[in-house]
Amino acid sequence: MDFSRVFNEAMPLLLEGLKLTVIVSLVSILIGMVIGLFVCLMKMSKNIVLRAIAGIYIWIIRGTPMLVQALIVFFGIPQLIQLAVKGFRFDAITAGIITLSLNAGAYLAEIYRGGIMAVPKGQSEAARSLGLSKTQTMIKVVLPQAFKFSVPSLVNQFIITIKDTSILTVIGMAEIVNQAQRYVGTTYVFFETYSVVALMYLAIISVLMLISNYVEKKLKYEGRKRHRDQH
Repeated sequence: MDFSRVFNEAMPLLLEGLKLTVIVSLVSILIGMVIGLFVCLMKMSKNIVLRAIAGIYIWIIRGTPMLVQALIVFFGIPQLIQLAVKGFRFDAITAGIITLSLNAGAYLAEIYRGGIMAVPKGQSEAARSLGLSKTQTMIKVVLPQAFKFSVPSLVNQFIITIKDTSILTVIGMAEIVNQAQRYVGTTYVFFETYSVVALMYLAIISVLMLISNYVEKKLKYEGRKRHRDQH
């Protein structure tokens, strides 16, 4: 086994891939948070059409593999658009961000919905009694608390999104696994290369898991403290 060779030869490629992995994951989760919020509000709307659209979106995303979604976004959608716009196509990074964002958005919609439902109804009733409209109550009272309840789950979704970037090697996005495959393709150093990749993933995700655990404990402590203060 020659780990020193991998560190000397492959590390620049792997670090470049890791940088792209983190950037794409961060951009995707931010876009996914926006998508998830709108889809959540649509699903909780009294409008049956909006609820149906949100439900179908969540059903499709959660019911199909992300690998298939990536192939549809990268190959399928451009093929349809090319019927009207010749030569149109997505680059791998754009297709990857679209895929990850849509995927994360469906799961975040359910996370947000759980957070909103966790906010005591008395909070909304109190806000409405003070003269706030339904929209103002949602924006100023419910959503801030729901977001706070959802923070641990949001961090967990970020972890999932980082790991999901490895699937995007199938469309040629130069993330860390893709870079490892390029190196392995010329050196045939399989075990050491992929072990280093696994350790790099493990290091990043371990930090995020520590952050998630810390935030969760802090929220539980604040909740118990608030409960004691009220009594």
